[in-house]
Amino acid sequence: MDTSIPTDNNEPLSSEAQPNRRRRKKSIVWDHFTVESVGAGCSKAYCNQCKKSFSYINGTKLAGTSHLKRHISMGICPASRQKDQLIPYTPGSKTLGTNPPKRRYRVSPGFASFHLDQNHCNHEIAKMIILHDYPLHIVEQPGFVDFVHTLQPQFNMSSFNAIQGDCVAIYLKEKQSLLNLISGIPGRVSLALDMWISNQNLGYVFVTGHFIDGDWNLHRRILNVVMVPSPDSADAFSQAIVTCLSDWHLEGQLFTVTLDQSLLNETATENLRGFLSVKNMLMLNGQLLIGNCFARVLSRLAQDALYAMRETVSKIRESVKYVKTSESLEEKFIELKRQLQVPCMKNLLIDDQSKWNTTYHMLVAACELKEVFACLDTSDPDYKMTPSVDEWKQVEILYTYLKHLFDAANVLTAPTYPTANAFFHEVSKIQLELKQAAMSEDSFISYLIKPLHDRFDRYWNNCCLVLAAAVVMDPRFKMKLVEFTFSKIYENAETAETLIRIVEDGVHELFIEYTEQQMISLPDSVMEDGDDGILKTDISQEVSPEVPFISAGDGLSDFEIYISEITSQQMKSELDQYLEESLLPRVQEFDVLGWWKLNRMKYPTLSRMASDILSIPVSTVSPDSVFDTEIKMIDSYRGSLRPVTLEALICAKDWLQYGSSTQTPSPTFEVSNAIVKMEF
Repeated sequence: MDTSIPTDNNEPLSSEAQPNRRRRKKSIVWDHFTVESVGAGCSKAYCNQCKKSFSYINGTKLAGTSHLKRHISMGICPASRQKDQLIPYTPGSKTLGTNPPKRRYRVSPGFASFHLDQNHCNHEIAKMIILHDYPLHIVEQPGFVDFVHTLQPQFNMSSFNAIQGDCVAIYLKEKQSLLNLISGIPGRVSLALDMWISNQNLGYVFVTGHFIDGDWNLHRRILNVVMVPSPDSADAFSQAIVTCLSDWHLEGQLFTVTLDQSLLNETATENLRGFLSVKNMLMLNGQLLIGNCFARVLSRLAQDALYAMRETVSKIRESVKYVKTSESLEEKFIELKRQLQVPCMKNLLIDDQSKWNTTYHMLVAACELKEVFACLDTSDPDYKMTPSVDEWKQVEILYTYLKHLFDAANVLTAPTYPTANAFFHEVSKIQLELKQAAMSEDSFISYLIKPLHDRFDRYWNNCCLVLAAAVVMDPRFKMKLVEFTFSKIYENAETAETLIRIVEDGVHELFIEYTEQQMISLPDSVMEDGDDGILKTDISQEVSPEVPFISAGDGLSDFEIYISEITSQQMKSELDQYLEESLLPRVQEFDVLGWWKLNRMKYPTLSRMASDILSIPVSTVSPDSVFDTEIKMIDSYRGSLRPVTLEALICAKDWLQYGSSTQTPSPTFEVSNAIVKMEF
């Protein structure tokens, strides 16, 4: 095959021929490039603006000019970008610019020509900002603008106001979808309220809704972020609840409210309880309307325990820092561990004191490596902070009880939020462990644990009824686990029996309320109220027309009365029937919502009650904040945003993570403002 380059007279070009002996260059790129020889038979093209070199002739091979055209016409040349302008192209001109002449490209099979969709690109940038907490003004930052233009020079970057509008449009579209979902749920909604603080001492109440949909899926969605001028005021939470109920049309659908009660004084707590009882008068006179955040309770217990041993914990922290901040010392420490054959698989780490679980892990690893620290103390004269034998023993006791808190809190970090029935055993286990430790004959253990038990006992008394009602809705346990647990926690049998009866009566009272609500919602001609909240159908509608009625004159009217009395005595409510049935076998992977979904026809009223109880939140914080030791802060950037913009960004991020309804955006992003409104 002849690979020589033809000349104008169709004769091959020798390898010694110079570029100026070739035919006259007709391409318009040569107004911007100069060809220079760099060796025998090798020439390169140099950009006249940025002086960058490109291959042109190598022996008998000609590189062509396509790559040279792209360098100039697509704005790749850095010198062209620095000038912030490209020389425009006009028909008949050889000048390259932003509007180059049409060129033919060789398209690989299977690849269609690319069409820039400006609206879709704007939508994707808005989603990126929402999902990754990027600042809105990223669209005006030179580095990001240059990066995007390098990828696609034809893209017109949005302004700050435009991208803010795109983010709000996503929020409104997702809010409409969530509104449609909530309006169709058969049960009620429980709320969890969490307070964040800004540098300006403004409060931001995060209102999260917990509910179960018609397919028995548990949802946890941030519904509102309400700014309150005074986070310490008694009506801060009430204001947020009113906003949420109005915004999402939840009047009459509120079931429970969970919050961090330590943020309220006793008067504010009672005022809030009264306010919520007015909003929802049916649910056991407000007994299920106030709770404490389980994660915050555990965090405070851990902080109290660590503070009680702060000097010893600080000594271990400094020991770990001494090893971890020097590469040579860390290598020496690892070698000592190898020589001593210490079977520790954990790595030393310096804790983050804003996350108590990191301190727990640091103590566990340090205790397992205490022999290595002791050896380091004798071999390194500069290391003088090793804990004593007694201090190591005390730390081991400390992290043993921290483990109970850690295991319980870890349940809240699961990818899917657990149903309320999962917490009765966790909470009662901590209550029992702390109670026994507080009465220990070991003076150090009782000193360390008794204050923790006193604090946790208040939480247990406050949430006991709610958690017990939730575990009753688990067909593996029902009332049996409540009876077993109370008999272990309370030494006085009479006290245990009294509390068991309170739980059982509360569950029955709640079931009667649900039965009465269902009676109100059904026509009188179809359903009538029976004793003990039992629904009875009209017998005349169920008797087959082929079966003749017994005549009143046949002498068997007394028999009919007798049968009616026997039937009435034997008839049981759904709740009684459920409680008397055998427990299901305990299996590790049990889907309690799936079980109720399968049995909702058998227990129509009880299943509605179960869905509301099982969706009660026990924690107000997100999974990534379960181990926090400090109240969450709104950073200065978010604090500078308008409250409506801040709410849109935070809520939209939460909703998009559940599966976006904006995967294929419409060109105009039309939203029904008749239902969802937002003012700027």
